[in-house]
Amino acid sequence: MKYYSECCYKGKIIAWTDGKYIDNLKVIGYRFYLDFEEISVLDSTDEKIAGSGLPNLERKAEVYRETSETQISLKLNIDGAGSSDVQTGVGFLDHMLELFAKHGFFDLELKAVGDLQVDDHHTVEDVGICLGDAFRQAVSEKSGIRRFGNFEMPMYEALAKITLDFCGRPFLVYNTPLTNEKIGTFDVELVEEFFHGFVNHSGTTLHINVVHGSNRHHIVEAIFKGIAKALDTATSVDERIVGVLSTKGKL
Repeated sequence: MKYYSECCYKGKIIAWTDGKYIDNLKVIGYRFYLDFEEISVLDSTDEKIAGSGLPNLERKAEVYRETSETQISLKLNIDGAGSSDVQTGVGFLDHMLELFAKHGFFDLELKAVGDLQVDDHHTVEDVGICLGDAFRQAVSEKSGIRRFGNFEMPMYEALAKITLDFCGRPFLVYNTPLTNEKIGTFDVELVEEFFHGFVNHSGTTLHINVVHGSNRHHIVEAIFKGIAKALDTATSVDERIVGVLSTKGKL
């Protein structure tokens, strides 16, 4: 019996041998064992795998961004368990990102220091930018991913319909009943700014349509949870997909 690491894709444990996927692996914690005495598993850096369409085995990213307005460090593991450590100085944003990580099964570490003495705008927008950069890096060439995701998320009286395409073409549709009001001290208009930053840097086409809702907190929470669920689907690996899911052969 041999021991190998880095053999886990989202929702499926696999290995790569002789140009084929195999899935008869035994999972013990975070270590993966092959029930074979002799088998050749190529490392993801092996030149024989280069250009083969094999998805990135360790889909993680680290982003650091520093401007005159913010300093942000972020670590993301797409194939996580939903753990988070988020400290942005903006309490409501922390709450939204914690539930985003939980419901998308993303591991997220995020620390931000911003010019909150001015307002929350720069911090919220730049965190969206960094999260977008992290998803783009973690998915890399998008080999094997389902690409599309959608979810209808209820939150009491609110219902958010989320549809997205992780395609490399940034576009945001944002239809909500939210106006320029506050949730506690948080400016509600910054939700749209956050997702503008996210789509522009992740390369995602994102449609946010809130069908109905009256409570501002419920509406925003439904949006973040719904996007997490849709991203979880879009970034998951489908073993039927060879390369990228596009007739053009590239996203």
